[in-house]
Amino acid sequence: MNPALEYIHNAPELYRTIMMHLQLLVETACPRAQLKYKWRLPFYYLDEKTLFCFLNYRKNYIDLGLAYGDALRDKHAVLVAGENRKMMRSLRFYKLDDIDDVVVIETLQELELLREPTKKARP
Repeated sequence: MNPALEYIHNAPELYRTIMMHLQLLVETACPRAQLKYKWRLPFYYLDEKTLFCFLNYRKNYIDLGLAYGDALRDKHAVLVAGENRKMMRSLRFYKLDDIDDVVVIETLQELELLREPTKKARP
């Protein structure tokens, strides 16, 4: 099994349920996102090099980490900087009911636009 999927499926029940729901939201909001395993965590990439987001279970919450999330508008006032992060932001969830699908999807879609790899002009 893919190590990223193993991480999710081997997590304690509450965390597993939350991460599986977030996995569905990421893959729905950004179908081209690729799930990989890096730094012992499930990471999504937009291409081979463009880091997008990651899932991480902590002591009492799930972190949906957003690469370069500091550039997001945070129109829902839900982004957390924490842990001396300069460019990373995250959405934190303590229970499944904390997840507002619309907020997560809108945030991911905005991030996808910001993280869009630069396209080279064709001659």
